[in-house]
Amino acid sequence: MRVHGTLTLAASILALCSPLASAAGAPPASTPKIDASAFLGDHYPARRTSFPGGVLGIADVTYESIPGFRPLTLDVYLPSSAAGTRPLVLYIHGGGWTTGHARQSGAFDDFPRVLASLAARGYTVASLNYRLSAEAPFPAALQDVKSAIKFLRAHASEYGIDTSKALVWGGSAGGHLAALAALTCGVTELEPGVPPNPSAEDLQIAGQSDCVQGAVTWYGMFDLGMPSSMTASIALSPTIRRFLDCKDTACSAELLDKASPLHYLKADSPPFLLVHGTSDKLVDPDQSRRFKDRMDQIGAHAKLVLIPAVDHSFIGSTPEATRDASLLALRDTFEFIDATLKAHAD
Repeated sequence: MRVHGTLTLAASILALCSPLASAAGAPPASTPKIDASAFLGDHYPARRTSFPGGVLGIADVTYESIPGFRPLTLDVYLPSSAAGTRPLVLYIHGGGWTTGHARQSGAFDDFPRVLASLAARGYTVASLNYRLSAEAPFPAALQDVKSAIKFLRAHASEYGIDTSKALVWGGSAGGHLAALAALTCGVTELEPGVPPNPSAEDLQIAGQSDCVQGAVTWYGMFDLGMPSSMTASIALSPTIRRFLDCKDTACSAELLDKASPLHYLKADSPPFLLVHGTSDKLVDPDQSRRFKDRMDQIGAHAKLVLIPAVDHSFIGSTPEATRDASLLALRDTFEFIDATLKAHAD
């Protein structure tokens, strides 16, 4: 009797709550829209969050849907001022290309709040999720970054973006991807593909530029084949092998070059801010030092900030040292972004 009663009650509740329920054969009170064009649509209400300073956060915006993969999403942070357009800053998370997500960075407990504080300075800020190396090897993650830039420019009117001003910022593996994205504008073989039978929106996105006007890297990697003073050879790292899909064979010099930002440097490369801890045991600070030296040699502009006695993610020997190093990196980053993107503001 108890089982029967429970099932009867459940059936009654479902019948009453069904949006298609009707009385005496009458049509439903609210008929859902049915259209072939809505096949892959997602009409779940956007999650919007208010941050200090009047910043609005819009979470989980799908910027790319690739058959066989999860939808790729990004978060957007918009300042309160609705007038005019603003430069774009795109943040790229770290995690050795194997883990991580759009809302984390180093020792910061609440990184979305950090990104919102940047937006409050007059930027449209976005932070993306990209395909990790277990999902798809290089150049998939880089192509996702480029796709996100193109998507945001295609939706410039919606997000108040000045399409002529953009900067990429990333830490660790995200720093590597940020540097690659900044230096490979126009490199055809690294561009994201256009899906078969593209829609009008697909074509609009594909037609956008992925060029940026500056880059910030925290403890980034620029030469995947560079011998390290801290390990036998950085090219032998299992993480890099997985990223390049050469885990069972030697990574070729050609592939290492193709995936190394250093390989794409030119005199007219966009300006860089490089921030690295001098005691970093995961990514040798010589990566940033040598990249800066090479930029100086060819006449490109880079600023190098070396933070003494801190490890990867700006982790120091005490909580206070970690906090001070992280805030120093953040201060220099915000100042560089302002100088780069607002230098020629109207």
